[in-house]
Amino acid sequence: MQTWLRGLREQWGEEPDDWEQRLRALAGFCAFAEKDPDTVIKECVRESEAGMRIRLKGRRFYNDKIAEWQASLPGDRPAQGRAGNAVRSFLIHNGIFLQSGMQT
Repeated sequence: MQTWLRGLREQWGEEPDDWEQRLRALAGFCAFAEKDPDTVIKECVRESEAGMRIRLKGRRFYNDKIAEWQASLPGDRPAQGRAGNAVRSFLIHNGIFLQSGMQT
């Protein structure tokens, strides 16, 4: 969480004004996935002799899970997309590169 907030602050040059919405989105996603934020990150990376590596299976799983969760949300598609992008932002700022519509 701290890595995410620090990354957003550096990116924007200030505290994100939508931080509470981002936290609610992440909490909603974690409840849907039945995982805590640290576990989500841990399941997407593995340690190797070369350092931290992305676990493709974990990345695909969470990309698909975000899309599933996002589609289940009430509201219009732009609102659903913003929620999904908040979760993707959490992963991206923690070194797990995803994008909306990523092919699996």
